[in-house]
Amino acid sequence: MIRRFLPAAVGLAVMAAIVPAHAQGANNYRLMTGPQGGVWVPLGGALKNIWEKAIPGLSVQTLPGAGIANVRGVDEDRAEIGFGNSISTVDGVNGVEPFPRKAANVCQMASLYPQYFQIVVNEDSGINSVRDLRGKAIAVQTRGNTAEVITQHILKTVGMSYTDMKVNFLPSYNDAVSLLKDGHAQAFTLGTTIPASSVMDLATSRRIRVLDLKDSVDPMKKINSGYVAVTLPANTYPSQTTAVTKIGYAAHLIVSCKLPEDRVYTMMRAIQDSMPDLVAVNKAMDGITPAAMGEDIGVPFHAGAKKFYVERGVKM
Repeated sequence: MIRRFLPAAVGLAVMAAIVPAHAQGANNYRLMTGPQGGVWVPLGGALKNIWEKAIPGLSVQTLPGAGIANVRGVDEDRAEIGFGNSISTVDGVNGVEPFPRKAANVCQMASLYPQYFQIVVNEDSGINSVRDLRGKAIAVQTRGNTAEVITQHILKTVGMSYTDMKVNFLPSYNDAVSLLKDGHAQAFTLGTTIPASSVMDLATSRRIRVLDLKDSVDPMKKINSGYVAVTLPANTYPSQTTAVTKIGYAAHLIVSCKLPEDRVYTMMRAIQDSMPDLVAVNKAMDGITPAAMGEDIGVPFHAGAKKFYVERGVKM
């Protein structure tokens, strides 16, 4: 049984509500972020402030979004900039499902930090593995979002699908937490940095368990080679006393390939010059170097970003 809180196509509805590209001026950019409760929203606010300060006259509007929706939004000229997840953006530029065609207007700007796909359950749920989700009520993002697609992938590795459980499709991680707090769901999936504010919120009122996904890493790699094993350190969350393995991928910034080279170059310089402001929002970005930001993840670099990296000795 699948219970929908919002239409499955909400991700596309968000994009449809965005002002068409022709209504935007050369100094008005739209930045697609992520769901409430994830780190992309505050990071988007920090980038808005950084870029508006560095470029006189620039106005950046932050908009809700998600990994897959952001790729489509930038490709279809509904936004100029967006956060993305390496695994789904690569699928986008290659035209792999759930993308209907190749995203030809999406360029790489910068890799930012590792993302952690996490499955969090109430401790009294009796769920100790992915297989134990059978017959349970779970909360996931709306269809087409990166973490929702990863959820389908990890269920597939154990021969399961949404038909084996009751699924609640929700627009934000905060909504998922509310369901678990009230006992209307026993588990929720999310893809974000650590510690996730939404998980910390849940842990203030319920004892939780974060599932160890080490047995899922190799099967997941067969689905998408971009999946990697990452370690969630002990005590990242309350009552999580041992380190566990999660599914990892990279969070990055994408831009429209149509943006001027000099503008994107200036935006990259502003990011580097204001890195402490970004680290204050997300400690996972502490120590990031131009070489790390300029890592080849399989998405073509914007010419302005490439110029920035080459000037700093990064081999492109």
